[in-house]
Amino acid sequence: MDILRSATQLTQFLTIPFLHPHRHRQSASVRHLRRCLGFPVRSSLPFPDQNAMYHRELRAAVDAVERACRLCVDVKKSLFSSDGRILEKNDQTPVTVADFGVQALISLEVGKLFPSIPLVAEEDSAFLRSSNLVNSVVDEVTDKASFGDKQLMEADVLEAIDRGGKDAFSFGRKPATYWLIDFLQVLDPIDGTRGFVRGSDALYVVGLALVVEGEVVLGVMGCPNWQKDKPGNSATETLNSPKTLSGIIMVAHVGFGTWTKQLSFMLSSTTEISNSWTRCSVDRCWLVHEARFCISDSQTWESLPLSTLFDATTDAESINDKQILLLSACCGSLCKYLMVASGWASVFILRARAQTVIKVWDHAAGMICVHEAGGKVTDWRGNELDLSVDQVERRFICPTGGVLVTNSSLHTNLLKLISSG
Repeated sequence: MDILRSATQLTQFLTIPFLHPHRHRQSASVRHLRRCLGFPVRSSLPFPDQNAMYHRELRAAVDAVERACRLCVDVKKSLFSSDGRILEKNDQTPVTVADFGVQALISLEVGKLFPSIPLVAEEDSAFLRSSNLVNSVVDEVTDKASFGDKQLMEADVLEAIDRGGKDAFSFGRKPATYWLIDFLQVLDPIDGTRGFVRGSDALYVVGLALVVEGEVVLGVMGCPNWQKDKPGNSATETLNSPKTLSGIIMVAHVGFGTWTKQLSFMLSSTTEISNSWTRCSVDRCWLVHEARFCISDSQTWESLPLSTLFDATTDAESINDKQILLLSACCGSLCKYLMVASGWASVFILRARAQTVIKVWDHAAGMICVHEAGGKVTDWRGNELDLSVDQVERRFICPTGGVLVTNSSLHTNLLKLISSG
């Protein structure tokens, strides 16, 4: 049922009780009480419902991403000792639990309201079934899900994960409608743990997008370790400044702009200021040497065509006209989109490589957030990214040259420089 009845009601929440099964870590009553007191699960939108075609889907997406961010925060706590040090672990238990937990939780939340819309995501449950972590994932998902008195079983969670797996749905050639889930890009149970395991030193993002007839119509990105104060110009200063973490959620709906506010569950109980939405816009930089760049964590500046014209530095205090400022405050593509959409970075540039598949879920939510914030997302020839190039599974894209994300003025200049490089 809709809870947003007025455009002026920007922060209204409904907390839904949930009866948890008895688990070995906490009693059902304790976990139930913690949820009722501490986790709002309905978030209002920054614009009136009746004006936005996909307002129901967007509200559901906001709720699902907030829950998934809460799961990430709780799981990440297991990485730290009592004095804040990162614990050395021989396995990737927290990474696996968070990765599969996020996918299962979002699948359950959006599938409950929109069961006919298929899901495209990175994981299936095969790896999880072969591990001893199924119960841990079920615990975390059960703790965050909104299923009233229903007790989630292991089969429910595994089925929710497989709903987004590679063989779950075949789309065919016609334009399709589907959800896209992303969590950290690099955070899968086999390939890596950057961003999530680097303490607070690297931003990480949970992303969810809805594609309708081949077009992204809404996107939601949650960043639990976003800092309250704007990152500095220096890549070192950006995340080594005082760690005032607030966490943000960014939303975009086609035709209604991009907006952000603090994650609801990270608000202090003593917070007196209103947690209202703030509209985002890309920055207005038009000179390349004054732009703040983000690049892929797996690529170097020297591998990009602009490196023949500009050197890269992470020190904003000593930059000159033949250098660009390179930010390294985030891991994964969606983090870079979030930085550009919020105006804190000017450019995200990614080179396509023959041996690397560019996954569509690494870009979809970020694409609409940048577009609705006034920016542009194209390949290196200026073409829009085609999400339907993978006609069967909708799992990868093939941008010519690579991906360029920036504002309109820089976009034109950078395309010229890339083509001449």
